[in-house]
Amino acid sequence: MRHQIPKQTDVFIVGGGPAGLAAAIALRAQGFGVTVADPALPPIDKTCGEGLMPDALAALARLGVTLHPQHFFPFRGIRFVGGGASVDASFPNGTGAGTRRTYLHQALIDRAEETGATLLWATRVTGLTGAGVMLDGGAVACRWVIGADGENSRVRDWAALDSVRSASLRFGFRRHYRIAPWTDCVEIYWGSGCQIYVTPISREEICVVAISRDSHVRLDAVLPMFPELFLRLRSAPVTASERGAVTATRRLAGVYRGRVALVGDASGSVDAITGEGLRLGFEQSLALAAALADGDLRTYAAAHRRLARRPAFMAALMLSMDRSAWLRRRALRALCSEPRIFATQLAMHVGAATTTDFIRRSMLPLGRHILTA
Repeated sequence: MRHQIPKQTDVFIVGGGPAGLAAAIALRAQGFGVTVADPALPPIDKTCGEGLMPDALAALARLGVTLHPQHFFPFRGIRFVGGGASVDASFPNGTGAGTRRTYLHQALIDRAEETGATLLWATRVTGLTGAGVMLDGGAVACRWVIGADGENSRVRDWAALDSVRSASLRFGFRRHYRIAPWTDCVEIYWGSGCQIYVTPISREEICVVAISRDSHVRLDAVLPMFPELFLRLRSAPVTASERGAVTATRRLAGVYRGRVALVGDASGSVDAITGEGLRLGFEQSLALAAALADGDLRTYAAAHRRLARRPAFMAALMLSMDRSAWLRRRALRALCSEPRIFATQLAMHVGAATTTDFIRRSMLPLGRHILTA
């Protein structure tokens, strides 16, 4: 449905990706009038691993968003593969879902339209004004402006919220293959200087992503480093051309200023190794809507910091394996010899373990294994 540009709205959201649409849905539930603008036409694709963890699915359910069974593949857990060994663990709190990014985006669009949000596609926002925002087609007055326009957010720049406390970049390249999934896990293959993620997304298709600090790395170059995976995929038809994107770990000094707030990757991000980017965007959107209903964005800033702590910690833990071949070898050996360590790490990753349990059942025994191996 194509909407007319309104003269005014309660909340104007710049960016119609998953975070922007989630914010629109959450804000409509709080009774706000909401308009979303994006320069692209939907459904919007993006390079990502296309796996939703159980906690991401729970956040989607809170937003009233459901995925059609024919558009996702359930997976039970995560498997690490490297150094000739593998270890896996099941989620303690349900299953995840592998799905094409375009299917997820369409499900969010459908829910946002159902709630009554105004969605302006092929519409570019060109700046902020004293009363609202400026579009190609005119000005819109609003009480609040939400920047949900991704890693390279213009809203963040316009609102002078681009002060970064820490940042690091890696590069991801994604391709789809028509092949029946051979596992009910998301597999992470650990190699020298890169990881490959394999996510089942349907009964006959998988998503494969290579992530590295080297912007020149491509799937064809790194797949031979993983012979078993390379042999599986060698004759599998490619169903979508290779796409690339930057994955960033970025922490901002602030996520709001005045009547402007940021959500999703515009507000900071964690490395794709966590698989938590979408979940963070959904939960941030729910927290933002609650804060605007209370008229106090300070509560959103506090919730944003709290939500980021666990994925930031887990990202740092896993990226330490990426940086050190010695640590990676010893850690993978330890996880394979004592799978309970990995199970506790996965439980912590999806919010189903306490910090005390994580330290006692995972970090301490893992440290002993690494030091004595």
